[in-house]
Amino acid sequence: MPRTSAGVLLYRREPDGTVAVLLGHMGGPFWARKDEGAWSIPKGEYADGEDPLAVAHREFEEELGSPVPAAELVPLGELRAGGKVLTVWAAEGDLDATAIRSNTFPLEWPPRSGRVQEFPEVDRAAWFGVDEARARLVKGQVAYLQRLLDLLAG
Repeated sequence: MPRTSAGVLLYRREPDGTVAVLLGHMGGPFWARKDEGAWSIPKGEYADGEDPLAVAHREFEEELGSPVPAAELVPLGELRAGGKVLTVWAAEGDLDATAIRSNTFPLEWPPRSGRVQEFPEVDRAAWFGVDEARARLVKGQVAYLQRLLDLLAG
């Protein structure tokens, strides 16, 4: 059985009519010097019996330090991303990307040092136009950008 994750793709319409999405840069030493392919939709894993939409809300708040700034969330469906099945909802809203406060995770760093350090799950967030977001997102999540554009064109 594949692991499951759920998340929220927050978007806003820019003054010029384009769409921007909010992405989080993955925290920790592995991602520290990477940019392209190192950004993610705020999301997290859930167990059998958990409500994926509730998990999407919870993970957004844990990773960005703020509740989803939208009342209506529209499903963008599921995708297999690596070894996980990811379910994402779109939400139109705005958030100050410079003010995020992410939860942390422990990691032995440097490897085999015996020293455990805390790292943020998301070390920064930013708004990107869809074209730029395609280059920054981890590959398994890129298809959600087209799903969002299709939804907005619909």
